[in-house]
Order: sequence, then C-alpha cells, then structure tokens
Amino acid sequence: MRDKTHDKQIERWANYVKNNPDWKKKLKPFLDSQILISKRIYKKLNETDEGKQKIIKLRQIRGILNK
Repeated sequence: MRDKTHDKQIERWANYVKNNPDWKKKLKPFLDSQILISKRIYKKLNETDEGKQKIIKLRQIRGILNK
C-alpha cells in the first residue's frame, strides 16, 4: 500500500496539468534528452561483449528478452 505522500504527489501533478496547458512543451525537452542518453548508453554497451552481456541481463530482469 502506498503512503499519503504518493497520493499528494499525484494530486499536485494533476493540479499542475490542469492549470498549465503547456505542460507537455515544458516536459518534452527533458524526456527527449533522457531517451537520447539511454540510446547512447545502449549503443556504447553494445560495442563490447561485456556490454552485450549487461544488456542481456537488463532485459532478463525486465522480462523483455526474446525467447
């Protein structure tokens, strides 16, 4: 069960979205940068056998490894 701080955070976010119609424009650059960083990391990891093994382990943990 989640605590009350989680519920309050959801309520704050809902109020922010309701009162700021341009919230997507503000959040998009941050999200885009996170995606670019993760792509770079995966690309760099994929360059070595050790990195490839790390990617396999991550996918196993997340349950997305193709079987």
